Amino acid sequence: MIQIPPSAISTWGSAVVFVNVLVTRLGVPLPIIPVLLFAGSAIAAGLLVFSHVLLAAVVAALIGDFAWFSAGRIYGVRLTDFFSRRSLSADASIRTTRNLFERFGIGIVAVAKFVPGLALITPPLMGTTMISPAKFVAWDAAGTLVWASFWLLGGALFEQQLAMLLTIVRPYGASILDVLAAAALVYLIYRYVLRLRIRRWLRRRVVTARKLNIMMRSGSPPLIIDARKQADRNAQSVRIPGARLLDPDSPGSVDTSLRSSVIVVYCSRSNDATARRVCRRLRAKGFVNVRALYGGLDEWIKRGYAVEPLPPDFEAMDLLMARS
Repeated sequence: MIQIPPSAISTWGSAVVFVNVLVTRLGVPLPIIPVLLFAGSAIAAGLLVFSHVLLAAVVAALIGDFAWFSAGRIYGVRLTDFFSRRSLSADASIRTTRNLFERFGIGIVAVAKFVPGLALITPPLMGTTMISPAKFVAWDAAGTLVWASFWLLGGALFEQQLAMLLTIVRPYGASILDVLAAAALVYLIYRYVLRLRIRRWLRRRVVTARKLNIMMRSGSPPLIIDARKQADRNAQSVRIPGARLLDPDSPGSVDTSLRSSVIVVYCSRSNDATARRVCRRLRAKGFVNVRALYGGLDEWIKRGYAVEPLPPDFEAMDLLMARS
């Protein structure tokens, strides 16, 4: 095991923080908090200078975040759609960030640093908006300054405890590098297990357009519910073939004899939170096999699957009754 002399920490400590923060902000799944904590401990021990380490962390984060912001500005929603298709959890993070931005504005850029699921998604998503690069950098710098200071000061505060940890592992030939490597391994395992759990959880609650298309061709097709609001139906007057129309504010109108049926609820992608809300309310009423269409009608059309025009009297068909 490699033992790191204090002179090496003094010489390379800030550079290590810079590289770790940069690659993490670019999307490499490495733990960043342990490095900042140990850097804070080294600051308390007099081996590193707080301002140097803080500057390294802030500059590295700004470089990584601005790279993603620029990618969002260049590629637009194609980039965020790519993230959404690659990961259901990323899609959930994008929706959460977008909702927070609509509610709180540009300030979400600073707060997102403290939320792992939002930290990487926020810069490219902000690049798709009309926010100026200067304003993004200003808020990002402010958030990074607070975020990095918090963890560095935390490491300085618990300097004795971290020193005790190194004292415990040193008789076994381990060093700070081994502790960080172990933390990285545990973090990667945690991320992998968490992703598996999220995918299993979502698999019971969402269905992809491809899967729904296959289900519709089977001998027992699901009951498809169009839960779009009236304005969305007026703007996009088509539906998935055979879909039954439902007022999203009145899911109790669904016939209780359909509780054992496989039900797929959809709306427009911009309003898929409505589909999830309808699903929750149906489950609360005893409909156990209810899932939302991932991506909504927009994703269905994008995939090239068939649609049909809404019936002329669709405005009156806002209560779903039992299928004839």
